[in-house]
Amino acid sequence: MEKHFGLRIDGDILAKFRYVCARTGRSANAQIIQLILKFIATYEKNHEVIQSEDIKPYQKKSAWKE
Repeated sequence: MEKHFGLRIDGDILAKFRYVCARTGRSANAQIIQLILKFIATYEKNHEVIQSEDIKPYQKKSAWKE
């Protein structure tokens, strides 16, 4: 299930990020997802695999009807 995630970011940083994404053939959204997946993989490699029961307290219900 896809969720929407708002992000506050400096305009110049976002513009540079979008520039690099465009130059490497990815959308900003796709690049952010890849960075998040890499971050999680690194954590799990160095610590422990995150189990589904561990994430339940961090899953917030969206204000939007699904």
